[in-house]
Amino acid sequence: MYAENYQVALTKIHSRPKMHKEGSLSRMQRAVAAFGHPEKQITAIHVAGTNGKGSVVNDLRYLANAQGMTVGTFTSPFLTHFNERISIDGEPISDEALLQLVNQVGPRVAELDAAQPENQITEFEFVTLLMLVYFAQQPIDLAIIEVGIGGLTDATNVITPLVSVITTIGYDHMALLGDTLTEIAAHKAGIIKPGQPVVSGRLPAEAQAVVSTVAEQKHSRLYRLGDDFKTSRHQALATWGETFDFTGLAQHVKGIELPMLGDYQIDNAAVAIAAFVLALQQLQQSSDAKTIKAGLAQAKWLGRLEKINDQPLIVLDGAHNEPAMHALADTLKANFSQLEIYIIFAALKDKETTKMLAILERLPNVHLILTQFNGNDRVAAASELEQASEQDLPLYTYWQEALQAVLQEASADDMLLLTGSLYFVSEVRHYFES
Repeated sequence: MYAENYQVALTKIHSRPKMHKEGSLSRMQRAVAAFGHPEKQITAIHVAGTNGKGSVVNDLRYLANAQGMTVGTFTSPFLTHFNERISIDGEPISDEALLQLVNQVGPRVAELDAAQPENQITEFEFVTLLMLVYFAQQPIDLAIIEVGIGGLTDATNVITPLVSVITTIGYDHMALLGDTLTEIAAHKAGIIKPGQPVVSGRLPAEAQAVVSTVAEQKHSRLYRLGDDFKTSRHQALATWGETFDFTGLAQHVKGIELPMLGDYQIDNAAVAIAAFVLALQQLQQSSDAKTIKAGLAQAKWLGRLEKINDQPLIVLDGAHNEPAMHALADTLKANFSQLEIYIIFAALKDKETTKMLAILERLPNVHLILTQFNGNDRVAAASELEQASEQDLPLYTYWQEALQAVLQEASADDMLLLTGSLYFVSEVRHYFES
């Protein structure tokens, strides 16, 4: 047997190569061909972008569920349990089903690897293959698939979706995608498929130019936030969330309530609505305001400005690059300028920590604490973050000690925010849950 139990199955997944020097879809194309092209047996929406991918996938899932659809989602990374990455209607694949799937897919993949040992299927490619095979076997109406990194050569790009989505484009994963927004945009725009519509969020001008050009070349109709569809924000909810109106694509929906904070979450929700409406058109279905409002009213998203305690207010946010940190800072200024905010920050080494910290350091009501979390050698040590900071900041080797120190110092009226990495937020969330 390929894997005797669930833990062995996880070990088999994680022991695969992380990546190859050259990005290529050839391994994935070889893999899906060996399994009878499961990617052609599912109806999908494909979501790329620097930030906002997870939120858009989440919003789309709730919208489609409100429409009465059974929905598969593929996301990364997971917050508390690996199985979250492959879910149906928000329910992660069971340990038993994952074990069975790995035993179904693993032996054939081992044969493919043996035939081309220098070009072995990577961990992410393997997980993507598991997802495609699983969704092809399940009675789902729609799969919403999040790109891993980039788009053009990402393992998920073997699908031909109803709609392609590009949420945002900013500086991240530059070692893989390039140093300019033009280069990064070329990777993201790689998910645009001939003749299939594409939805974009608010993109910088040079990135938008690339996306527009690729869409034109592929005869794909491009729908842009702020141009083809628009939002109008209401006063923030007294509770934790936003209210807005949506106009565009023959829709005018007033008073949409979203249980998440931030202008950028309104943008994400608008992009999701546009993609949802276009997907339904392709399926010869129609949407209505009641369904859209009912779906988004449920669309909580863990680890994104997620409130886990009231007094003091404790919030988790997975902002992990410069654009996300700007969005987080704007939300803190707009909603929490009256509070003293203690921020416990930890990050990965390959992120632009100097720029991320500089954004937080400029906030007048913030007390910043540097720390680190468990993980592999990708995690930045607190001492490395200290070198990236312009200020002399408190330092803790263990984030749990930083948390205790802040809880002793902060009053019940203050805010505590843990941020800098989704992996960090995952670890903190698991701690609070257990």
